[in-house]
Amino acid sequence: MTVNQIQVHVENIKCGGCEKSIVKGLSAIEGISNISINRDQQLVSVDADESLRTELLSRLKSMGYPEHGSVGGLDAGLANAKSFVSCAIGRVS
Repeated sequence: MTVNQIQVHVENIKCGGCEKSIVKGLSAIEGISNISINRDQQLVSVDADESLRTELLSRLKSMGYPEHGSVGGLDAGLANAKSFVSCAIGRVS
């Protein structure tokens, strides 16, 4: 397994609560480390093997932070609603 930096442009990162939720959610995936988030650029960076990219994208989407341009219409609205819930959880925890 080769560890590389994987960067994903996502949607819906609004605040520190969002960032905390993303870090917590991605930390649960074995093999992902050094999680960093650039809120202004909507960029999530991690160190992981490229084989974990699909799981990474799936986890981000399930929390309401889909890869930029990957969802539209009703799915985009649903992702936005999920991100508000993740944000609130991040603020509380």
